[in-house]
Amino acid sequence: MRSHTAGQVDLAVLDQEISLVGWVNRRRDHGGVIFVDLRDRDGMVQVVFDPDDPAVFATAESLRSEFVIQVRGRVRRRPAGTENPNIASGAVEVLGLGLAIINRSEPLPFQLDDERVSEEHRLRYRYLDLRRPEMLARLRLRHQVTRTLRRYLDEAGFIDVETPVLTRATPEGARDYLVPSRTHPGEFFALPQSPQLFKQLLMVAGFERYYQIVKCFRDEDLRADRQPEFTQLDIETSFMDEEGVMALVEDMMRHAFAEAVEVALPNPLPRLTWAEAMRRFGSDKPDLRIPLELVDVADLLQSVDFKVFSGPANDPRGRVAALRVPKGNDLPRSAIDDYTKYVSIFGAKGLAYIKVNDAAAGREGLQSPILKFLTDEAIAGILSRTGAQTGDLVFFGADKAKIVNESLGALRVKLGHDLGLVESGFRALWVTEFPMFEYDEKEGRYYALHHPFTAPNQADVPMLATNPEAVRSRAYDFVLNGFELGGGSVRIHDQALQKQVFGLLGISEAQAEEKFGFLLDALKFGAPPMAGLAFGVDRIIMLMSGASSIREVIAFPKTQSAACPLTEAPGEVDEAQLKELSIRVRKPVVEKPE
Repeated sequence: MRSHTAGQVDLAVLDQEISLVGWVNRRRDHGGVIFVDLRDRDGMVQVVFDPDDPAVFATAESLRSEFVIQVRGRVRRRPAGTENPNIASGAVEVLGLGLAIINRSEPLPFQLDDERVSEEHRLRYRYLDLRRPEMLARLRLRHQVTRTLRRYLDEAGFIDVETPVLTRATPEGARDYLVPSRTHPGEFFALPQSPQLFKQLLMVAGFERYYQIVKCFRDEDLRADRQPEFTQLDIETSFMDEEGVMALVEDMMRHAFAEAVEVALPNPLPRLTWAEAMRRFGSDKPDLRIPLELVDVADLLQSVDFKVFSGPANDPRGRVAALRVPKGNDLPRSAIDDYTKYVSIFGAKGLAYIKVNDAAAGREGLQSPILKFLTDEAIAGILSRTGAQTGDLVFFGADKAKIVNESLGALRVKLGHDLGLVESGFRALWVTEFPMFEYDEKEGRYYALHHPFTAPNQADVPMLATNPEAVRSRAYDFVLNGFELGGGSVRIHDQALQKQVFGLLGISEAQAEEKFGFLLDALKFGAPPMAGLAFGVDRIIMLMSGASSIREVIAFPKTQSAACPLTEAPGEVDEAQLKELSIRVRKPVVEKPE
């Protein structure tokens, strides 16, 4: 139907007669001459219709936005001064000699260039939203990146193997999506949260290097970087330790960024241990573009007559940290109140602060309601340790370490964005040596910080029996601009060690056999050492493209309430289907207000 795409129309085809197909992006009538911007997947080209051919001109007059048309015409130079350098065809135009309307379009439910349209409305008509050039560009980028990743891994000797989508529920952290079985009434499949167990079985089977770009499913609360179904680049290797895996995938990501967005990531990437990342940034996925850091001051405040500080300062599980904000003295009290409210989301009971009006004047040059509780020695230590200067502001967090890290870590990021402190570009790093477990005081039990198949640091194995909280894992995360793009670990390949870890996690032998029996059986038959990693493809594309949400880089995403406005899924099914699956639906009980 066409000889060229819109993106191929340039000076190279000057004076040639060509055929084009596409959509009417815009039609303009300029005093007897009609201009049509024809759009296809590759670009845009201007087509000019004059009245010399009345039939063609009459058809051109009837065109409206988003009509699908076929044009036959001759390529000519644009008149001097009318060139458009923003498009590939900007030096030329097509004189329309023939025109056919392939299909008409009703008026659109929204204008494609209207940025005020709600996301819900755009997702309802996603097939129209995807016509926007920025959406096409993002999905093109996605294709380019996944193609580059596949090619890199193919050349590195990896084999692409598909793993099952219908499997059994296993306790991996988030809730499973369940699928009822018709042939086994009352029993359910689960959609995989990851191919974790199967890729380990592939290593036991001797494949040595596996990868897969795969859909994963998690029934969890959503946010900008989460979807109920998401795409993962899954990698697993045999006979490689963490250093080997990290070196390989680091080079892969450097290659992908260089090819897709012409960005050179550092070689090698910087590394932080988990402990250092939490100490300096309050986060295990720190955004290094923000030049603000947390500073520990607990030792300066252990004896002050202010229990808000002295309590956590003397608590082994507590933390007192300071966050210096350069030129933060300009923040009005209303802004400080807003930040206090913000950190309360993370469990912080307040947000103490000191304004530094004159750093050289000591106590007299400071302004804060907490100064009366602090000794001169403590004040001097805080100013020295934080490096506070005249005009700065220092925020404090004092509570359990987890609360301080989460609240001040989030405040650091918010301040960075609010005050324009975020550097441009990409800052990637590795975070290593994560704790093996985290302890839940309320439940009185341990949880795996990554997953129950992560191997402990070899030097720390004896502490599994004596001090589990001190055990470091052989886990590693690839972090970029404050997002965890990928995470992985060396796996447990020893059956006895795997059972010991299950025991610490409160998984009994019976439960382990029920949930993971097939894996434990496999480990009996010559399982090799194995290590791997999984990258969130959606997050990679989101950051590369500058999108604000992974929904903007997925063709047909779900909303934040895990619904699809386009297909109206999830939806009810009829009684016959439910009966066939041996399911009876119980409507949720809505409590009436008293």
